Amino acid sequence: MLTPPTVAVIGGGQLARMMQESAIALGINLRALVEADDGSTGQATVDKATGAPCDLDAVRALIDGADVLTFEHEHIPAETMDEAARVVSVQPPASALLYAQDKLEMRARLADMGVPCPAWARVSDAEELERFGAVIGWPLIVKTPRGGYDGHGVTVAHSPQDVASWWGNGPLLAEALVPFTGEVAALLARSPSGEVASWPVASTVQVDGVCAEVTAPAVGIRPETAAEARRIGERIASELGVTGVLAVEMFVVGEGADERVLVNELAMRPHNTGHWTIDGAVTSQFEQHLRAVLDLPLGSTDLKAPGTHVVMVNLLGSAHHQPARALAAAFAAGGGTAKVHLYGKEVRPGRKLGHVTVVDKDPDLALTRARAAVAALRGADATN
Repeated sequence: MLTPPTVAVIGGGQLARMMQESAIALGINLRALVEADDGSTGQATVDKATGAPCDLDAVRALIDGADVLTFEHEHIPAETMDEAARVVSVQPPASALLYAQDKLEMRARLADMGVPCPAWARVSDAEELERFGAVIGWPLIVKTPRGGYDGHGVTVAHSPQDVASWWGNGPLLAEALVPFTGEVAALLARSPSGEVASWPVASTVQVDGVCAEVTAPAVGIRPETAAEARRIGERIASELGVTGVLAVEMFVVGEGADERVLVNELAMRPHNTGHWTIDGAVTSQFEQHLRAVLDLPLGSTDLKAPGTHVVMVNLLGSAHHQPARALAAAFAAGGGTAKVHLYGKEVRPGRKLGHVTVVDKDPDLALTRARAAVAALRGADATN
């Protein structure tokens, strides 16, 4: 008897968990390498192993008999990528994933392409950072090239002294502090055959470096700006050879006819700014990622309900020991339209525990209802 396609995925967080939901619907076997059996993905996936991306024996077992290997995060050692590529299709390939793993490599490559980005420099010591600051003006944004996420490895520096403890592990990325008027995300998927499908560009709100709210299609920007953001995302995917889902986070700067976008970050996997697609788009980013890495025809990225807006609000921390115990309050607060997604994660302050999506023709009403549902799940006065 023929077996279904097997997609191996490294990572056990909420992204692989939501891939599992789409894999079930498609009849695909998802095999996950998880950090913990009882983690977000471990709870939802039958075919799994516990281990780290650097454990080559665990990775070999993961990819044995698999059709493709993919990832839910970018923190994959080069040795793991090389080993896997010898025996299985790796999507996205190491040659593309590099630009999501290393911010200095990303900035240099995008600069070569002429893609608009903030002014930046590679700085190897305090003196180089001081010189860049003298030209660009303080304060600056300083980032560690690798390993950062959700605001980690990123700081606002008013002088080289603010990153004194960061030296010694290689160069840092210094960037101009952009006076942006908003932020948007271009989300698309590309298959190994070169087929590309883009969702509507979304507007995003970040709090302390963490995505807090997303609205799609984007609000508060010109249609021409959204179209340019989409074109930039598709060009990056094509020229970098990205496969699977790509999220391109961008700053919106300028006003009126001078409004434009600057690329901030890349993510080559399903992304927080695309969770709205589960309830709002014909094809979710998780189903599309599975289709893309298996080189299947891509699905429609149209809104399920044309003429509406889809709003997603993250649940970041909770006073409830178990937010699912607050579902009744969340559904009531959401006015009957809120769709709740909880990730099965242990509650910690500020941790991404889930999200709420609301679809409505009025984006302000959708945002109000989503925020109310999240507030109920967060339960500031909760005792349970």
